[in-house]
Amino acid sequence: MIDEKLEEVYADVLRRNPGEPEFHQAVREVLESLGVVVSKHPEFARQKIIQRICEPERQIIFRVPWQADDGEVHINRGFRVEFNSALGPYKGGLRFHPSVYLGTVKFLGFEQTFKNALTNLPIGGGKGGSDFDPKGRSDDEVMRFCQSLMTELYRHLGEYTDVPAGDIGVGTREIGWLFGQYKRITNRYESGVLTGKGTDWGGALVRKEATGYGAAFFLEEMLTANGTALDDRTCVVSGSGNVAIYAIEKITQLGGRVVACSDSDGVVFDPAGIDIGLLKQVKEVERQRLTEYAEARPGATHQAGGSIWDVPCQVAVPCATQNELSGRDARMLVSNGCIAVAEGANMPCTPEALRVFTSAGVLFAPGKAANAGGVATSALEMQQNASRDRWTFEHTETRLAQIMKGIHAACFETAEEYGAQGDYVKGANIAAFQRVAQAMVAFGLV
Repeated sequence: MIDEKLEEVYADVLRRNPGEPEFHQAVREVLESLGVVVSKHPEFARQKIIQRICEPERQIIFRVPWQADDGEVHINRGFRVEFNSALGPYKGGLRFHPSVYLGTVKFLGFEQTFKNALTNLPIGGGKGGSDFDPKGRSDDEVMRFCQSLMTELYRHLGEYTDVPAGDIGVGTREIGWLFGQYKRITNRYESGVLTGKGTDWGGALVRKEATGYGAAFFLEEMLTANGTALDDRTCVVSGSGNVAIYAIEKITQLGGRVVACSDSDGVVFDPAGIDIGLLKQVKEVERQRLTEYAEARPGATHQAGGSIWDVPCQVAVPCATQNELSGRDARMLVSNGCIAVAEGANMPCTPEALRVFTSAGVLFAPGKAANAGGVATSALEMQQNASRDRWTFEHTETRLAQIMKGIHAACFETAEEYGAQGDYVKGANIAAFQRVAQAMVAFGLV
């Protein structure tokens, strides 16, 4: 429930941002944690810090015209929401997907602000993208789209201003085309202006693995802090993209056994444990569907259109997309003995699902904490670019593990400080909010 002192703030968010349910959901989830903070720090209310945090500093919407291979001209819409720069330059990914609209980008930018604050690194929050659908498009078409997008976006970017990265539909290939156009227009080799770059031209080792690895590191810390362990736990991980693949890899290395993952065609179940080498071959090399995994792996089965949350497990890691895990799914997980959930994706659990987990005493790691490893490693990439340095895989992974341990400690200790021991949602929201709010107070009314 939202504290009565903040009800008017939330009502104002609804009024000023109609038709943006994801943004409303993200704001409400944070506001539900902040009543105790406002009581302890009345200066935040007096200076309307919460209202200012809920309003992006800048929202950019622009036309992206591009030409297909057959000569047809297409018009898409580009977005960049520069949400909050109190802690550093705006930092957050670009998403190419037909579902992208202003509400999506605002919810992601809002979440990114708090996620980035938890890393304790000097980065603010932003997000961007387009309703362009790269599926089925040739390399040349995607390249022309990226060049057209950057022709407008470049004027808003800079290593001390706004530093995008990849997200859904935007990988190293797309970052290369975006950076090439930025370099061409500006006549500057400003490698720190984009992260997620290829390792041959300024990218950081571990960046591809970072979000999945980070979720596994946080999960291990959470289980250990609550008197249990990841060893021999049966796990399921939704999705089969970068986040899911590398969450599966690290969970397996830490002693867990992942028995299921998914894609838009259905669920693959492998009771012996997902073969990470085969999964990478199918998804990263051959770019095939999980049906190919099931055909190549003895004992594995594929269920078209099934729910991965029906697979019995002790640990669930949703790594696909927002609101993928419903209240019904949460009840199924609880009835099957699930003891912990870590969000690898951004806001993959619905509010109803979160209520089910909380009522059942399931350990729950919110995405702004558990999946912060990706942006943390992006910030490490920025450090390497600024110093013209290059770190080893082992050094970067060690730094990532340390950052995730620090994020867990901040969430755990803050929840305890505010009388909500074990509540990682409140711990994450309050710890992140306080870091952003204190900087905003220091800067005055800006």
